[in-house]
Amino acid sequence: MDRPASRTTFVPGPRLRGWVDRFAASHGLLGELPDDAGLLLRAADGATALLRAPWPADGRPGTGANPLERLASLATQERSLGIILVRRGGYAVGVASGGRIQASKTGSRYVQSRTAAGGQSQSRFARRRGNQTEALAESAAEQVARIFAGHRVEYLVPGGDKALVEQVLDHPVLKDLASRARLGFLDIPDPKSTVLAKAAVDACSVHIMVTDPPS
Repeated sequence: MDRPASRTTFVPGPRLRGWVDRFAASHGLLGELPDDAGLLLRAADGATALLRAPWPADGRPGTGANPLERLASLATQERSLGIILVRRGGYAVGVASGGRIQASKTGSRYVQSRTAAGGQSQSRFARRRGNQTEALAESAAEQVARIFAGHRVEYLVPGGDKALVEQVLDHPVLKDLASRARLGFLDIPDPKSTVLAKAAVDACSVHIMVTDPPS
């Protein structure tokens, strides 16, 4: 038997009730179960949906008569997020709250692709590529420091290439910022202004992992 497919979607707090109603209409909802990772919906056809808040309550829990209402309420709270998206060749950084970008900067730095060449050519290529990657990380770190200055960033939202993001956050100019709590890592395409805008909305939304019913 094939393992049921899973996928993740992002739903803003005000739209959560409607999303759950549509899930129930499609699959036949059996019930809602509190889960260590969030709220688990089990459907009559075997499908499940795990709903997770975009950030921890941190002493500011959501309000409502049931877990779903409290989860939606928590997701609508205003939290200041520092978004850092980096992939080979570019970056996009911004401060967001309520799914909206308040300050941002995008940029590009050329980084060569990997090569199959060997010997001295490979060594020269590796050094050149390393220098290009270092220049990208330094440029992105400087922009993070500049854009985030003057904003109270509560959580960091990383995305793109994990190794490159870590290299950016390891830069000395971000020594104090790097210790901030981080939210879930975002899988994004090449960082551009439109990608950054979508990342801001996703980062402030309820994360839902839907698992299809068994085949």
